[in-house]
Amino acid sequence: MKLRVVLADDHPFVWPGVRSALLAADDIEVVGQACGARELLQTLEAVPCDVVVTDLNMPSASGEAAEGLQLVRRLRRDWPHIPVVVLTGVANAVVPRAVAHAGVVAMLRKTEPMGDLAAVVRGAAQGLAHLSPAIERELVAASGPSNLCLPRLTPRESEVVRKFASGSSITEIVRAFGRDVRTVSCQKRDAMAKLGVSNDAGLFAYVRAYGLF
Repeated sequence: MKLRVVLADDHPFVWPGVRSALLAADDIEVVGQACGARELLQTLEAVPCDVVVTDLNMPSASGEAAEGLQLVRRLRRDWPHIPVVVLTGVANAVVPRAVAHAGVVAMLRKTEPMGDLAAVVRGAAQGLAHLSPAIERELVAASGPSNLCLPRLTPRESEVVRKFASGSSITEIVRAFGRDVRTVSCQKRDAMAKLGVSNDAGLFAYVRAYGLF
């Protein structure tokens, strides 16, 4: 019996190559494809599968980036019996650690050759963990010295990041602190610049990986 895989990726030049790498194996079939987080969840509700292979960050129906860690946690909560293999292009070194803690079985960089993907999927179906060499190097680098000096945020930047990382929206943070939406957005943006992250996924990963709050 073939392994049933659901594939999710929003990049039109990436998923055909990933799909071809999987279909080249006689024991694997792609039973569903999705171009976003919502579509992936809908596909899993309708199509039985053995392994999910998904991008980490994909646009939602509104065009905003889906928070990768949130997606992974949703998959692990609602389909705990289905292993998750993540393909990621996120370069932030703390992201792999946070994603691994969320319950992902395997992670590969999109920039790496896909020749081993079929073997990784087979291993994931058996519960075998796998990290690509590039991600292993990043995890080693991220472990770094124990006296790592983290960037210093202002008290208000810290408040905004703490609330945002706890699941509050910008609108909810505005109401909670009685500030202007432009002020809160600016504080969040400045905090992200200090932490060296460029998107919400990186911010969530940074907070969780370093336990800032």
